[in-house]
Amino acid sequence: MSAVTVYTDYVCPFCLLAEQVLSDAIGDRDVSISWRAFELRPEPAPTLRPEDPYLPTVWTRSVYPLAERLGVPIRLPSISPQPRTAKAFELLAMAQDKGLDHPYSMRVLRAFFQEDRDIGDPEILIELAADAGLDPNEARQALEIGAYVERHRGALRHAREDMAITSVPTIVVGERIFRGTPPLDELRQAIDQLERSGGVEDRSHHAQQTTRQAYALASPTSNERTMQ
Repeated sequence: MSAVTVYTDYVCPFCLLAEQVLSDAIGDRDVSISWRAFELRPEPAPTLRPEDPYLPTVWTRSVYPLAERLGVPIRLPSISPQPRTAKAFELLAMAQDKGLDHPYSMRVLRAFFQEDRDIGDPEILIELAADAGLDPNEARQALEIGAYVERHRGALRHAREDMAITSVPTIVVGERIFRGTPPLDELRQAIDQLERSGGVEDRSHHAQQTTRQAYALASPTSNERTMQ
């Protein structure tokens, strides 16, 4: 099976919208979507507030028009300040191990942008993880003991240093890298090329595997950067 990699922050609406374009480009082909972490505003940087002018302006000018064209229900979440996503990404690491990173990521994105739920709340995250097929007891324990904290830190370093990620969504299709929500035709062409090449894994996969293996050995539990 071929794979496409999406670098995301779960507070970026364009990540939800880009997945619709990506799914349309894939169609019924045997291509999976893998999700990787990138925090736009890691601690201690303050997160954005929906009552400030910036977010409503960008949503009115960019997010809502694109969502309408794609037919994706979406609304500016009311949670203020916007939640941090480190805990959500710790559970992404668990989901990756179980091959559930796509359903988990979509559940978190839809919860935030369609249901106005606080994806920084561990209790909500455990519920969403269960919705995606993860064991809620395992998810709770993982958050309580920090089982994936180091793995997440390694994933952020991989995104910044190995892949030079500066914005989300960033979509990696073989050797092609798309920043933002790509045109459907260009994405289809890149996926066609990926399949013609035999589904060779992109360089993000190899770098992420190296990071994951390193932290498994070390662990006891073996549109743009400014927009979100």
